[in-house]
Amino acid sequence: MVHDIRTTQKRRDRGRGVHLWAFARNTAWRHVCAVMEAAKIKGPHATPKGLRHGYGVKAVITGVPLNTLQQLLGHAQLSTTAIYADAMGPEKRQLVEKMWA
Repeated sequence: MVHDIRTTQKRRDRGRGVHLWAFARNTAWRHVCAVMEAAKIKGPHATPKGLRHGYGVKAVITGVPLNTLQQLLGHAQLSTTAIYADAMGPEKRQLVEKMWA
């Protein structure tokens, strides 16, 4: 409802697919990178892929079921989503601590 996706889904886009926003992936990439730079966030996590990965790991840590996360991320295979449950470092510790809470 927030993005009026029903209207967007009904629209014909001359073979370009249905999109929520009126700009292409590369433009979205530049926007995310610019925001990360303005926030002085650096490194591999300062990219759309890093942001997506952080979202996936945080969802697992907070207890979002993998099948729900699979739907949110648009993965066809649950095995792809399970990568986010294979955390290391501080994320792994948070997952283990959650088990004993």
